[in-house]
Amino acid sequence: MQARASRSCNSLAGDSARAGRSRLHSFGPNGYCVKILKDREVAERLDIPKLAAALEQAFQSERHSFTMPPRMFLTQDAHTLLIMPCYGHGLLGLKVVTMATEPGRGAHIVKTNYTLYDAESGDVTLLAEADSLTDLRTGATSVVATRLLARPDAKVLGIFRTGRQARVHITAMFHAREFERVLICGSSPERTRAFVDSFSATLHCPIQAADANTCAAKADVICTCTTSTSPLFDGRVLRPGTHLNLVGAFRSDTREVDDETARRSRIVVDTYEGCLQEAGDILIPQSNGTIGAEHILADLHEALAGSRQVRRGPQDITLFKSVGCALEDLVAARLLQTSL
Repeated sequence: MQARASRSCNSLAGDSARAGRSRLHSFGPNGYCVKILKDREVAERLDIPKLAAALEQAFQSERHSFTMPPRMFLTQDAHTLLIMPCYGHGLLGLKVVTMATEPGRGAHIVKTNYTLYDAESGDVTLLAEADSLTDLRTGATSVVATRLLARPDAKVLGIFRTGRQARVHITAMFHAREFERVLICGSSPERTRAFVDSFSATLHCPIQAADANTCAAKADVICTCTTSTSPLFDGRVLRPGTHLNLVGAFRSDTREVDDETARRSRIVVDTYEGCLQEAGDILIPQSNGTIGAEHILADLHEALAGSRQVRRGPQDITLFKSVGCALEDLVAARLLQTSL
């Protein structure tokens, strides 16, 4: 039986490699299979609507069945290592993120990998490059928050920046609302124009460039997908009823919105543990007395479960702050596993 299991798994590995699909390798005395996915394969297999539905269920009704310690940061010179473990549904997941400062730019080169274990046996069942996994689970979580918090009649979407998260969010947000116009504010006119051109043929509504304050003032839903260390726009220009998804900054000394935005907003966080340690968008205005603890009305679990009220009416400004959490990664990895 042991030999047959090993031969079967190796045969599958060969078939999959020849077909250009995920690879399977045999390990251990029982010949169990480890599935190995490249980042492109992860992107092809993860579906935003299915991922958003799974994340909504996990946050709303299963949140306390997951064990998720705060992520660990290890920093040495220009290199940072993030370690993000999570347990749930009989699975153990571990995401490892490596970041290195790119010489001459100050930007970070980020690589992400994910390992999924069977919690009972300890066997590794999935190894995956996880850059796309991270992008897609972040966008899908923003879909969940937007469905919950944005006004039903939201028509204008504003996206800040033009990188990977911006590309995911511009597509994902149409699973939350039926937008009639999209505004893009990139880091330069050239990047903004290229981004607009790349989406103009695929979107079923107008997309155009906008400066920062115009984007913030005209959009009903705003997604900040940046590496900015300072506020992107003047919070006084936000119209009543706006919803914001802040997904870029994840350090205590960086932020994407100013004190005025925080003061005017009814705030929901993905997790208290993460945001109260890492979210400069909240920690900086707290430290200078602009907002107090009462400004954070709920985490995503409480908001979805209905135990805390956030949007009271069409004039409220709502803000969802996400620094990302290991629960989201494990939910995405579980979907990947079931797709193989």
